[in-house]
Amino acid sequence: MIDIDRPQIEGSVAVRQGRRIGFAEFGSPHGRAVIWLHGTPGARRQIPLEARRWAGENNVRVIGLDRPGVGSSTPYRYPSVLGFADDLRIVADALGVDQMAVIGLSGGGPYTLGTAYALPERVVVAGVLGGVAPTVGPDAIDGGAMGLGKYAAGVLEVAGAPIGRTVSSFIRVARPIASPAIGLYGLLSPRADRQLLARPEFKAMFLDDLLNGGKHRMEAPFADVVVFSRDWGFRIGDVTVPVRWWHGDRDHIIPFRHGQHVVDLLPDAKLYPMPGDSHLGGLGMATDILTELMSVWDSTGR
Repeated sequence: MIDIDRPQIEGSVAVRQGRRIGFAEFGSPHGRAVIWLHGTPGARRQIPLEARRWAGENNVRVIGLDRPGVGSSTPYRYPSVLGFADDLRIVADALGVDQMAVIGLSGGGPYTLGTAYALPERVVVAGVLGGVAPTVGPDAIDGGAMGLGKYAAGVLEVAGAPIGRTVSSFIRVARPIASPAIGLYGLLSPRADRQLLARPEFKAMFLDDLLNGGKHRMEAPFADVVVFSRDWGFRIGDVTVPVRWWHGDRDHIIPFRHGQHVVDLLPDAKLYPMPGDSHLGGLGMATDILTELMSVWDSTGR
């Protein structure tokens, strides 16, 4: 297993209601800011090593955030996806970030779109990698993992927090079997994800993120399912910020047609299909994705 360098800065920021949001920072401290929102599950260090190095070489500041209930963030369930934007605004202010790009993987996708909708004066461009689509309301589409998730949401409203605490307790003592567990997940995944998880640098990233984020608390994934199953608090068609969307055409968790559906609703968006790739494929293209988002940023003149 390869070594993982610690983030340049890591800590937490106080937000509303006495809560805190954890963060980890990579790349150039004075570069253009990219807020990276992890998948479900995940935590603040779920950022590919290639992206971290690219950021340092290209004057980009990448900041990974813990969602409430994982890592260093206080447990909390937002009334809707849109509620996250207020927390991100406070974190950005505290870290001296004025304008930013936002990237969201999988479960980070809805929060990326919500932030772009709420903060168009600050979010220059948004990127989504295999993002979750709405399950209720006029923008809804059926199927995929959230097709099941919305039926489990009622149970998770009550049981999500205790389940998360149980998972956290397990992770704290599971370090010796964490690497084989990731290997087993890879064996059960489609070929493209299996190949990615077999790469030492990606396995090391997932282990580092799991063992340094999930060992503290692991309630966020269950809160995400509940929040995604509600109205998101905004309409997809009202997101005016440029959005670039990457999606594997063999995604076994969030179907490719979900990405097509959301991109069709967005007024300024472009879909990048990833032929043969599954759910984690966007992580393997992290430097290309960052390059594209910085190019869009340049084109805006901001």
